[in-house]
Amino acid sequence: MTNVDVHQHLWTPSLVTALRSRREPPYLEGWTLFLDGEPPYEIPPADHDVARRAELAASDGLGRALVSMSAPIGVEWLPAAEARPLLDAYHDGAAELPEPFGAWAAACVRDIDADATGRELDRGFVGLQLPANALADAAGYAHCAPLLDLLEERDLPLFVHPGPAPGGSEGPGWWPAMVPYVQQMHAAWFAFRAFGRPRHPRLRVCFALLAGLAPLHGERFAARGVPGEKADPDVFVETSSYGPVAVDAIVHALGVDAVVQGSDRPYATPPRHPGFGLGGAAAYAFRIANPRRLLTGEA
Repeated sequence: MTNVDVHQHLWTPSLVTALRSRREPPYLEGWTLFLDGEPPYEIPPADHDVARRAELAASDGLGRALVSMSAPIGVEWLPAAEARPLLDAYHDGAAELPEPFGAWAAACVRDIDADATGRELDRGFVGLQLPANALADAAGYAHCAPLLDLLEERDLPLFVHPGPAPGGSEGPGWWPAMVPYVQQMHAAWFAFRAFGRPRHPRLRVCFALLAGLAPLHGERFAARGVPGEKADPDVFVETSSYGPVAVDAIVHALGVDAVVQGSDRPYATPPRHPGFGLGGAAAYAFRIANPRRLLTGEA
């Protein structure tokens, strides 16, 4: 049995070099990250030291830590000619990470190329991460359908993660994480219900940061005349940046089988108590049983 963290970020030297080669956002100047719509962000180099991160994973009791492209930096939204060198650098570095790391593939969403994504998935990536703001409405699901069809064909999961947060550069540093990221996840949750699931009935999907707590709006949903949601065994939410209060509420809304552990390391740390105060059975579900179903479809 392996404890899994489905949501971490680890920038390999190849990705760092590719970001430093750019002069337009997103780019790195030394270890300062420049993005459209966010203030410059100083990155601690130790956060992306592979050996140190492997030690942290071991101290967290993890048998597997899944890393992904940091979607808020906006690589997936660049034109294909700009996105491809960065995506190649990410995939090349992630594919070479040692144990206990695995990785989600990434894809350009401005110019969809399912064949290129298929070639990356052939390299052993566990599934595909897409930015939430690419899957926020019917048009987004229609546009990304070739990528989602590919995942269904290969029986691989989708990970929905917040994308870029333009327009927040004048606010406090916490603004993007607390407002547009949460809004994106909220929209993506309901867009999947309305447009994603009917089009992709076999797709397994995991929403970052408890889907922005969108599942807690079931009562409001019902008040608008929408029938109560049936449990969907192939829909998951991960726990990054939340604690016992939010996780307990989500378990009440969705059931214990829908929650998987994600930490968002290095931007947040794993919880001290993996069961979030709900006991050992919940910890086993969040860290072992549910991630296995998400990644493999096996009960």
